[in-house]
Amino acid sequence: MTTIKILLTAFVIVSMVTTASGQSSDFKTYSNYDFVAGNKVLFFDDFTSGNVGDFPVMWNTTGSGEVVTTDKYSGKWFRINPSSMTFLDAGLKPVENFTVEFDLFIIKDEDNLETVQISLFSSDIDGEVTGYDGLAPTDLYPGKSGIVLNFATVFNNNADETDGEHTYRVYNNETQKGLDGKATKKASLLELGKLYKFSFWVQKTRLRLYINEEKVFDIQRAFPEKSKIDQIRFWAPEFGETYLYITNFRYADATEDTRSKFLTEGKLISYGIYFDSGKDIVKPQSYGAVKEIATILSENPGVKVLIVGHTDSDGDDAMNLDLSKRRSENVKKVLVSEFKIDVNRITTDGKGESEPIADNKTTENKAKNRRVEFIKQ
Repeated sequence: MTTIKILLTAFVIVSMVTTASGQSSDFKTYSNYDFVAGNKVLFFDDFTSGNVGDFPVMWNTTGSGEVVTTDKYSGKWFRINPSSMTFLDAGLKPVENFTVEFDLFIIKDEDNLETVQISLFSSDIDGEVTGYDGLAPTDLYPGKSGIVLNFATVFNNNADETDGEHTYRVYNNETQKGLDGKATKKASLLELGKLYKFSFWVQKTRLRLYINEEKVFDIQRAFPEKSKIDQIRFWAPEFGETYLYITNFRYADATEDTRSKFLTEGKLISYGIYFDSGKDIVKPQSYGAVKEIATILSENPGVKVLIVGHTDSDGDDAMNLDLSKRRSENVKKVLVSEFKIDVNRITTDGKGESEPIADNKTTENKAKNRRVEFIKQ
Protein backbone atom coordinates (compact mmCIF):
# COMPACT_ATOMS: atom_id res chain seq x y z
CA MET A 1 0.00 0.00 0.00
CA THR A 2 1.04 3.60 -0.66
CA THR A 3 1.60 6.09 2.15
CA ILE A 4 1.10 9.86 2.03
CA LYS A 5 2.45 12.34 4.54
CA ILE A 6 0.40 15.50 5.23
CA LEU A 7 1.68 18.68 6.90
CA LEU A 8 -0.57 21.53 8.11
CA THR A 9 -0.90 25.33 8.05
CA ALA A 10 -2.84 27.98 9.95
CA PHE A 11 -2.91 31.71 10.46
CA VAL A 12 -6.55 32.94 10.53
CA ILE A 13 -7.87 34.37 13.79
CA VAL A 14 -11.67 34.15 13.80
CA SER A 15 -13.48 32.46 16.70
CA MET A 16 -16.07 29.70 16.18
CA VAL A 17 -18.54 27.50 18.01
CA THR A 18 -17.56 23.84 18.32
CA THR A 19 -19.55 20.68 18.76
CA ALA A 20 -19.08 18.09 21.48
CA SER A 21 -16.71 16.21 19.17
CA GLY A 22 -14.55 19.34 18.85
CA GLN A 23 -15.32 20.17 15.21
CA SER A 24 -16.87 23.46 14.11
CA SER A 25 -20.66 23.35 14.24
CA ASP A 26 -20.88 25.40 11.02
CA PHE A 27 -18.45 23.27 9.00
CA LYS A 28 -21.29 21.95 6.86
CA THR A 29 -22.36 25.47 5.93
CA TYR A 30 -19.21 25.52 3.76
CA SER A 31 -20.24 22.39 1.82
CA ASN A 32 -20.50 24.43 -1.41
CA TYR A 33 -17.24 26.26 -0.72
CA ASP A 34 -14.75 25.13 -3.38
CA PHE A 35 -11.99 27.69 -2.83
CA VAL A 36 -8.49 26.19 -2.54
CA ALA A 37 -5.60 28.48 -1.60
CA GLY A 38 -2.49 28.57 -3.79
CA ASN A 39 0.39 26.50 -2.48
CA LYS A 40 3.36 28.76 -3.28
CA VAL A 41 3.37 31.77 -0.95
CA LEU A 42 4.57 34.87 -2.80
CA PHE A 43 3.69 37.49 -0.19
CA PHE A 44 2.30 37.45 3.34
CA ASP A 45 1.73 40.22 5.86
CA ASP A 46 -0.03 40.05 9.21
CA PHE A 47 1.63 43.33 10.30
CA THR A 48 3.24 41.73 13.37
CA SER A 49 6.63 43.08 12.31
CA GLY A 50 5.36 46.67 12.27
CA ASN A 51 5.14 49.03 15.21
CA VAL A 52 1.72 50.21 16.34
CA GLY A 53 1.18 53.72 14.99
CA ASP A 54 3.50 53.28 11.98
CA PHE A 55 2.51 52.87 8.34
CA PRO A 56 3.45 49.31 7.23
CA VAL A 57 6.70 49.27 5.27
CA MET A 58 5.52 46.98 2.44
CA TRP A 59 2.58 49.21 1.50
CA ASN A 60 1.95 52.64 -0.02
CA THR A 61 -1.00 55.04 -0.13
CA THR A 62 -2.36 58.29 -1.54
CA GLY A 63 -3.68 59.07 1.94
CA SER A 64 -2.83 57.63 5.35
CA GLY A 65 -3.09 54.60 7.57
CA GLU A 66 -1.32 52.83 10.43
CA VAL A 67 -0.75 49.52 12.21
CA VAL A 68 -3.16 49.22 15.15
CA THR A 69 -4.55 46.82 17.69
CA THR A 70 -8.25 46.69 18.48
CA ASP A 71 -10.39 45.38 21.30
CA LYS A 72 -12.70 43.78 18.73
CA TYR A 73 -10.25 41.19 17.33
CA SER A 74 -6.81 39.94 18.33
CA GLY A 75 -3.55 40.57 16.52
CA LYS A 76 -2.30 43.58 14.61
CA TRP A 77 -4.32 45.27 11.88
CA PHE A 78 -3.57 47.70 9.08
CA ARG A 79 -6.12 50.50 9.38
CA ILE A 80 -6.71 52.27 6.06
CA ASN A 81 -8.07 55.75 6.65
CA PRO A 82 -10.93 57.42 4.72
CA SER A 83 -10.31 58.54 1.12
CA SER A 84 -6.99 56.65 1.00
CA MET A 85 -6.12 54.57 -2.07
CA THR A 86 -3.78 51.98 -0.59
CA PHE A 87 -1.77 49.32 -2.40
CA LEU A 88 1.29 47.07 -2.19
CA ASP A 89 4.42 49.15 -2.71
CA ALA A 90 6.20 46.54 -4.85
CA GLY A 91 2.99 45.19 -6.38
CA LEU A 92 2.15 41.54 -6.95
CA LYS A 93 4.54 39.24 -8.77
CA PRO A 94 2.50 38.43 -11.90
CA VAL A 95 1.45 34.80 -12.25
CA GLU A 96 -1.29 33.32 -14.43
CA ASN A 97 -3.28 31.69 -11.64
CA PHE A 98 -3.23 32.98 -8.07
CA THR A 99 -5.17 33.45 -4.85
CA VAL A 100 -5.42 36.47 -2.56
CA GLU A 101 -6.81 36.14 0.97
CA PHE A 102 -7.20 38.55 3.85
CA ASP A 103 -9.36 39.25 6.91
CA LEU A 104 -11.30 42.51 6.86
CA PHE A 105 -13.74 44.52 8.91
CA ILE A 106 -15.18 48.01 8.40
CA ILE A 107 -15.86 50.86 10.80
CA LYS A 108 -17.61 54.12 9.93
CA ASP A 109 -19.21 56.97 11.82
CA GLU A 110 -22.37 57.71 9.87
CA ASP A 111 -25.60 55.75 9.37
CA ASN A 112 -25.59 55.62 5.59
CA LEU A 113 -25.29 52.95 2.91
CA GLU A 114 -21.89 53.26 1.28
CA THR A 115 -19.48 51.08 -0.67
CA VAL A 116 -15.83 50.24 -0.19
CA GLN A 117 -13.70 49.39 -3.19
CA ILE A 118 -11.09 46.74 -3.94
CA SER A 119 -9.34 46.68 -7.32
CA LEU A 120 -7.12 44.12 -9.08
CA PHE A 121 -5.34 45.43 -12.14
CA SER A 122 -2.40 45.44 -14.51
CA SER A 123 -0.33 48.57 -13.91
CA ASP A 124 1.81 48.16 -17.04
CA ILE A 125 1.25 51.05 -19.47
CA ASP A 126 3.47 51.23 -22.60
CA GLY A 127 5.92 48.87 -20.95
CA GLU A 128 6.37 51.01 -17.84
CA VAL A 129 5.03 50.19 -14.39
CA THR A 130 3.11 53.22 -13.17
CA GLY A 131 3.76 52.70 -9.48
CA TYR A 132 2.74 55.45 -7.05
CA ASP A 133 2.53 58.26 -9.63
CA GLY A 134 -0.01 56.30 -11.67
CA LEU A 135 -2.37 56.00 -8.72
CA ALA A 136 -3.69 59.52 -8.28
CA PRO A 137 -6.65 59.92 -5.90
CA THR A 138 -8.98 60.57 -8.86
CA ASP A 139 -7.79 57.52 -10.79
CA LEU A 140 -10.82 55.24 -10.31
CA TYR A 141 -9.72 52.81 -13.04
CA PRO A 142 -5.95 52.62 -12.71
CA GLY A 143 -3.36 50.93 -14.89
CA LYS A 144 -3.76 49.20 -18.21
CA SER A 145 -6.77 47.00 -17.37
CA GLY A 146 -8.44 45.39 -14.40
CA ILE A 147 -11.54 45.07 -12.30
CA VAL A 148 -13.01 47.36 -9.65
CA LEU A 149 -15.20 45.61 -7.06
CA ASN A 150 -17.59 47.70 -4.97
CA PHE A 151 -18.91 46.25 -1.71
CA ALA A 152 -22.00 47.72 -0.11
CA THR A 153 -22.06 48.19 3.64
CA VAL A 154 -24.97 48.31 6.04
CA PHE A 155 -24.96 50.31 9.27
CA ASN A 156 -25.62 48.04 12.29
CA ASN A 157 -27.56 45.75 9.96
CA ASN A 158 -30.51 48.20 9.99
CA ALA A 159 -30.53 49.37 6.39
CA ASP A 160 -32.84 47.79 3.84
CA GLU A 161 -30.62 45.38 1.91
CA THR A 162 -32.61 46.04 -1.26
CA ASP A 163 -31.08 49.51 -1.26
CA GLY A 164 -27.59 48.25 -2.01
CA GLU A 165 -25.67 45.42 -3.62
CA HIS A 166 -22.15 44.40 -4.53
CA THR A 167 -21.13 45.43 -8.06
CA TYR A 168 -18.10 45.38 -10.33
CA ARG A 169 -16.69 47.07 -13.39
CA VAL A 170 -14.29 45.32 -15.77
CA TYR A 171 -12.29 47.89 -17.74
CA ASN A 172 -9.57 48.19 -20.36
CA ASN A 173 -7.94 51.61 -20.62
CA GLU A 174 -6.35 50.72 -23.97
CA THR A 175 -9.63 50.02 -25.73
CA GLN A 176 -11.73 52.33 -23.53
CA LYS A 177 -14.16 49.46 -23.05
CA GLY A 178 -15.90 48.55 -19.81
CA LEU A 179 -18.44 46.09 -18.51
CA ASP A 180 -20.58 46.57 -15.42
CA GLY A 181 -22.05 43.72 -13.42
CA LYS A 182 -23.59 42.69 -10.13
CA ALA A 183 -22.98 39.96 -7.57
CA THR A 184 -23.48 36.39 -8.76
CA LYS A 185 -26.55 36.23 -6.56
CA LYS A 186 -28.15 38.49 -3.96
CA ALA A 187 -25.20 38.54 -1.58
CA SER A 188 -25.29 39.75 2.00
CA LEU A 189 -24.15 43.31 2.56
CA LEU A 190 -21.14 43.92 4.80
CA GLU A 191 -22.13 44.64 8.39
CA LEU A 192 -20.01 47.19 10.19
CA GLY A 193 -17.63 45.71 12.75
CA LYS A 194 -18.19 42.14 11.58
CA LEU A 195 -15.11 40.11 10.63
CA TYR A 196 -15.02 38.73 7.08
CA LYS A 197 -12.58 36.51 5.24
CA PHE A 198 -12.12 37.55 1.61
CA SER A 199 -10.78 34.94 -0.82
CA PHE A 200 -9.97 35.82 -4.45
CA TRP A 201 -9.22 33.04 -6.93
CA VAL A 202 -7.91 34.05 -10.36
CA GLN A 203 -7.49 31.48 -13.15
CA LYS A 204 -6.29 33.30 -16.27
CA THR A 205 -9.26 35.54 -17.19
CA ARG A 206 -11.66 34.12 -14.60
CA LEU A 207 -12.19 35.65 -11.15
CA ARG A 208 -14.06 34.06 -8.27
CA LEU A 209 -14.52 35.89 -5.00
CA TYR A 210 -15.77 34.41 -1.75
CA ILE A 211 -16.73 36.29 1.39
CA ASN A 212 -16.68 33.77 4.22
CA GLU A 213 -18.53 30.74 2.75
CA GLU A 214 -20.49 32.75 0.16
CA LYS A 215 -19.41 32.97 -3.48
CA VAL A 216 -20.16 36.60 -4.34
CA PHE A 217 -18.64 36.91 -7.83
CA ASP A 218 -17.81 34.40 -10.57
CA ILE A 219 -16.71 36.35 -13.63
CA GLN A 220 -15.40 34.41 -16.63
CA ARG A 221 -13.90 37.46 -18.41
CA ALA A 222 -12.69 39.63 -15.57
CA PHE A 223 -9.35 40.33 -17.29
CA PRO A 224 -8.17 40.54 -20.92
CA GLU A 225 -6.31 37.56 -22.38
CA LYS A 226 -2.62 37.51 -21.42
CA SER A 227 -3.05 40.37 -18.96
CA LYS A 228 -0.52 40.51 -16.13
CA ILE A 229 -2.31 41.41 -12.91
CA ASP A 230 0.32 42.94 -10.66
CA GLN A 231 -1.47 45.20 -8.20
CA ILE A 232 -4.27 45.28 -5.64
CA ARG A 233 -5.74 48.46 -4.20
CA PHE A 234 -8.06 49.20 -1.28
CA TRP A 235 -10.17 52.34 -1.09
CA ALA A 236 -12.53 53.57 1.62
CA PRO A 237 -14.78 56.56 0.84
CA GLU A 238 -14.45 59.85 2.66
CA PHE A 239 -18.21 60.01 3.17
CA GLY A 240 -19.24 58.51 6.48
CA GLU A 241 -15.63 58.46 7.71
CA THR A 242 -15.14 54.86 6.56
CA TYR A 243 -12.12 52.90 7.86
CA LEU A 244 -10.93 49.56 6.50
CA TYR A 245 -9.04 47.11 8.74
CA ILE A 246 -7.12 44.25 7.12
CA THR A 247 -4.74 41.53 8.29
CA ASN A 248 -3.43 38.10 7.27
CA PHE A 249 -2.92 39.29 3.70
CA ARG A 250 -1.71 36.31 1.68
CA TYR A 251 -0.87 36.18 -2.04
CA ALA A 252 0.02 32.78 -3.52
CA ASP A 253 0.73 31.13 -6.85
CA ALA A 254 -2.07 28.67 -7.68
CA THR A 255 -0.70 27.53 -11.04
CA GLU A 256 0.18 23.96 -10.13
CA ASP A 257 -2.33 21.15 -10.61
CA THR A 258 -2.33 19.67 -7.10
CA ARG A 259 -3.71 16.31 -8.15
CA SER A 260 -1.18 15.95 -10.95
CA LYS A 261 1.64 17.13 -8.68
CA PHE A 262 0.74 14.52 -6.09
CA LEU A 263 0.54 11.70 -8.62
CA THR A 264 3.66 12.59 -10.62
CA GLU A 265 5.99 14.12 -8.02
CA GLY A 266 4.70 12.34 -4.93
CA LYS A 267 4.66 15.48 -2.81
CA LEU A 268 2.08 18.19 -2.21
CA ILE A 269 2.06 21.12 0.21
CA SER A 270 -1.32 22.66 1.05
CA TYR A 271 -1.92 26.04 2.69
CA GLY A 272 -5.69 25.90 2.71
CA ILE A 273 -6.31 24.26 6.10
CA TYR A 274 -6.84 26.90 8.76
CA PHE A 275 -6.89 27.08 12.55
CA ASP A 276 -7.33 29.86 15.04
CA SER A 277 -4.02 31.00 16.49
CA GLY A 278 -2.94 28.51 19.16
CA LYS A 279 -6.01 26.29 18.56
CA ASP A 280 -6.42 22.85 17.00
CA ILE A 281 -9.95 22.96 15.55
CA VAL A 282 -10.11 22.90 11.74
CA LYS A 283 -11.84 26.08 10.60
CA PRO A 284 -14.81 25.78 8.22
CA GLN A 285 -12.96 27.89 5.62
CA SER A 286 -10.79 24.78 5.16
CA TYR A 287 -13.64 22.89 3.51
CA GLY A 288 -12.45 23.27 -0.10
CA ALA A 289 -8.88 22.21 0.67
CA VAL A 290 -9.89 19.21 2.80
CA LYS A 291 -12.41 18.16 0.16
CA GLU A 292 -9.65 18.22 -2.45
CA ILE A 293 -7.56 15.91 -0.25
CA ALA A 294 -10.52 13.61 0.35
CA THR A 295 -11.22 13.39 -3.38
CA ILE A 296 -7.64 12.29 -4.10
CA LEU A 297 -7.90 9.65 -1.37
CA SER A 298 -11.28 8.43 -2.58
CA GLU A 299 -9.95 8.04 -6.11
CA ASN A 300 -6.92 6.12 -4.80
CA PRO A 301 -8.40 3.59 -2.35
CA GLY A 302 -5.10 1.76 -1.95
CA VAL A 303 -3.41 4.79 -0.40
CA LYS A 304 -2.69 5.15 3.32
CA VAL A 305 -2.10 8.56 4.87
CA LEU A 306 0.17 9.92 7.57
CA ILE A 307 -0.89 13.42 8.65
CA VAL A 308 1.90 15.50 10.20
CA GLY A 309 1.37 19.01 11.58
CA HIS A 310 4.03 21.75 11.40
CA THR A 311 4.21 25.19 13.03
CA ASP A 312 6.47 28.21 12.92
CA SER A 313 8.94 28.97 15.75
CA ASP A 314 6.77 31.42 17.70
CA GLY A 315 5.99 30.22 21.21
CA ASP A 316 7.25 27.37 23.38
CA ASP A 317 8.81 24.39 21.56
CA ALA A 318 6.93 21.78 23.57
CA MET A 319 3.61 23.58 23.16
CA ASN A 320 4.13 23.86 19.41
CA LEU A 321 4.88 20.16 19.20
CA ASP A 322 1.74 19.27 21.12
CA LEU A 323 -0.34 21.71 19.06
CA SER A 324 0.89 20.25 15.77
CA LYS A 325 -0.05 16.73 16.93
CA ARG A 326 -3.56 17.81 17.96
CA ARG A 327 -4.10 19.65 14.71
CA SER A 328 -3.16 16.64 12.62
CA GLU A 329 -5.53 14.48 14.68
CA ASN A 330 -8.38 16.89 14.02
CA VAL A 331 -7.71 16.86 10.27
CA LYS A 332 -8.05 13.09 10.49
CA LYS A 333 -11.40 13.48 12.26
CA VAL A 334 -12.68 15.76 9.50
CA LEU A 335 -11.61 13.37 6.74
CA VAL A 336 -13.36 10.51 8.52
CA SER A 337 -16.54 12.24 9.72
CA GLU A 338 -17.21 14.66 6.86
CA PHE A 339 -15.79 12.77 3.87
CA LYS A 340 -16.09 9.14 5.00
CA ILE A 341 -12.43 8.21 4.51
CA ASP A 342 -11.66 4.89 6.21
CA VAL A 343 -10.13 5.62 9.62
CA ASN A 344 -7.75 2.67 9.21
CA ARG A 345 -6.08 4.44 6.30
CA ILE A 346 -5.02 7.43 8.41
CA THR A 347 -2.38 7.87 11.10
CA THR A 348 -1.19 11.16 12.59
CA ASP A 349 1.90 12.85 13.97
CA GLY A 350 3.28 16.35 14.59
CA LYS A 351 6.71 17.95 14.24
CA GLY A 352 6.02 21.35 15.77
CA GLU A 353 8.70 23.81 14.66
CA SER A 354 11.47 21.22 14.20
CA GLU A 355 11.35 20.93 10.38
CA PRO A 356 11.05 24.43 8.86
CA ILE A 357 11.19 24.86 5.08
CA ALA A 358 12.31 28.49 5.47
CA ASP A 359 14.01 30.45 8.25
CA ASN A 360 11.63 31.97 10.78
CA LYS A 361 13.13 35.47 10.57
CA THR A 362 10.32 37.04 8.51
CA THR A 363 6.54 37.02 8.66
CA GLU A 364 6.39 35.59 5.14
CA ASN A 365 8.70 32.69 5.99
CA LYS A 366 6.74 31.88 9.13
CA ALA A 367 3.64 31.59 6.95
CA LYS A 368 5.49 29.10 4.75
CA ASN A 369 6.40 26.98 7.77
CA ARG A 370 2.79 26.69 8.95
CA ARG A 371 1.89 24.09 6.40
CA VAL A 372 0.29 20.84 5.35
CA GLU A 373 2.25 18.51 3.14
CA PHE A 374 1.29 15.31 1.34
CA ILE A 375 4.14 12.91 0.59
CA LYS A 376 3.45 9.78 -1.45
CA GLN A 377 5.64 6.87 -0.40
